[in-house]
Amino acid sequence: RGESMIIYHGSNVKVEKPALIVQNRFLDFGFGFYTTTNKAQAENFAGKVFARRGGNAIVNIYEIDGEVFSDLLVKRFKEANEEWLDFVADNRNGLYKGEKYDLIIGAVANDDVFLSLQLYLTGLYTKEQALAALKIKKLYDQYVFATEKALGHLKFIGWEEVQQK
Repeated sequence: RGESMIIYHGSNVKVEKPALIVQNRFLDFGFGFYTTTNKAQAENFAGKVFARRGGNAIVNIYEIDGEVFSDLLVKRFKEANEEWLDFVADNRNGLYKGEKYDLIIGAVANDDVFLSLQLYLTGLYTKEQALAALKIKKLYDQYVFATEKALGHLKFIGWEEVQQK
């Protein structure tokens, strides 16, 4: 896999040098720098961060080299299956104690997906009900760079301001 690819990070600032910043909340794939191959999703997230913190709605654009997959310990979830659900539930609850990965790739629990996830986490949905609900959702991807080594494969190539409606 020698091909490079473009990924996006929505924020309220330009992020030329991505860093691992300790979060005060638990996210889908735990601690890391969150990116996506879906520009519209990055734009949507930039709008949310801007609404919360001010600044500007910015989509940062990066290139990742093809070596990223051979050089790093990568966890890739091909679909929102039981393994993905358990991983996200454990991370969201701050309980994940499994293997540490450099890069984690898989579906994002966006607002639409988040409701099904919350119903599962609070015990109102069984695992089977949650997985059935997730199968009908449009799932976007996320690439989470969880170590300094992983961040070393990101090359900042530019940014765009997202016009807020």
